[in-house]
Amino acid sequence: MDNLNIIVLDAKTLGEDNLNWEIFEKLGKLHLYDLSTKEEAKKRVKNADIVLTNKVEMDREVIDCGKNIKYIGVLATGYNIVDLEECKKREITVTNIPDYGTDTVAQFTFALLLKITNEVDYHDRLVKKGEWNKRNTFSFWDSLQIELKGKTLGIIGYGKIGQRVGEIAEAFGMNILSYRGEKKDKKYDSEVSLDYLLENSDIITLHANLTEENKFIINEKTIAKMKKRPIIINVARGGLIDEKALADALNKGKIKAAGLDVLNTEPIKEDNVLLKAKNITITPHMAWASLEAREKLLDIAYKNIENYLEGNIINKVN
Repeated sequence: MDNLNIIVLDAKTLGEDNLNWEIFEKLGKLHLYDLSTKEEAKKRVKNADIVLTNKVEMDREVIDCGKNIKYIGVLATGYNIVDLEECKKREITVTNIPDYGTDTVAQFTFALLLKITNEVDYHDRLVKKGEWNKRNTFSFWDSLQIELKGKTLGIIGYGKIGQRVGEIAEAFGMNILSYRGEKKDKKYDSEVSLDYLLENSDIITLHANLTEENKFIINEKTIAKMKKRPIIINVARGGLIDEKALADALNKGKIKAAGLDVLNTEPIKEDNVLLKAKNITITPHMAWASLEAREKLLDIAYKNIENYLEGNIINKVN
């Protein structure tokens, strides 16, 4: 298979800490690019048989430039960056990487939540600045300390990640409410209507795919239904939240705090209203990025191609 050209358009998006890309050389000739603009991608796919991409769009223009493309592997779970209709016309197989980040994203959900409820890093910095020595008591805390036991966690999006979050929450002694969509038949004991979840949750965490149905599911109207001034966590898709509505609610105290790993536009723009909002933690879309999860992603990508070449296609999306 030495004559099989495998092009990776944006390897850098998976990190720069010694991921084993060389394993793909067993399948063909590997061409590894850190990042690619659209114009660069059009040139780089020219002689490609297999293209691997994380964020570089494989639209009709790019696909047109790769007359030999037989397979596109998306190095992520979402595959909206690929023109599936065009691939179908040209009989190009498209695969994705499901389920690689379930545990690490669930863990990061609680990293954001515990940051908000306990502010460990903040108090560590205060101690190292000498603040403890200045206080008159044997202990101190400059943020409200919140216990999770007995709190109600509302999970919007109850797939594998949402369910894993629920399992961890139960270990903390929390109560679980879940929502999968109004049109879906009830499948889990925890399932309730969206209104019930909004009205009764102390914490709301988002784990849904972004669809036309749930775009901006957190908005001015849904925030108005939240009776408990909840904490909101989003590690799913930025488009699930109307950012101006969230910023207004944080500034007015209608929402206690928020922890976001995803935004409407990424990287975040300097004029994003959330940057000046009260009680918000923002991380740079890194919930998926543990070394273990990225190694698993790459292993699945390799097996996807291996199985494709053996005529046993797995994780096919078109």
